[in-house]
Amino acid sequence: MALFGKKKEEKKEGTLCCCCGREQPISETTSTCCGKTVDGICCIKVLGSGCKACHQLYDNTVKAVEGMGIEVEYITDLQKIMEYGVMSMPALVVNEKLVSSGKTLKPAEIITLINDMLVQ
Repeated sequence: MALFGKKKEEKKEGTLCCCCGREQPISETTSTCCGKTVDGICCIKVLGSGCKACHQLYDNTVKAVEGMGIEVEYITDLQKIMEYGVMSMPALVVNEKLVSSGKTLKPAEIITLINDMLVQ
């Protein structure tokens, strides 16, 4: 609340980048990653609340990228999830772009989505 024309100072919190661990402001993390890619994929994130469907999507994603050397990050922080504009969970983010929301995808469907991202 701002009283007498004084505004609350906004505190920018740092967060770790998904693929290199370098600390960056949250606004940078949601728009771009550090640039380290494996076969054209910078990072893969599963956004979820911790329910059974969210864990299933995470497990399926790990199975889908098993031999690729890509790390999958599981995010349950609601603040970070809202930055992606997700309205239903679980959600899948590839290269900082939301590619699926509200569905528990099978490993084959995840591989198809990843390949589609590489083609674009």
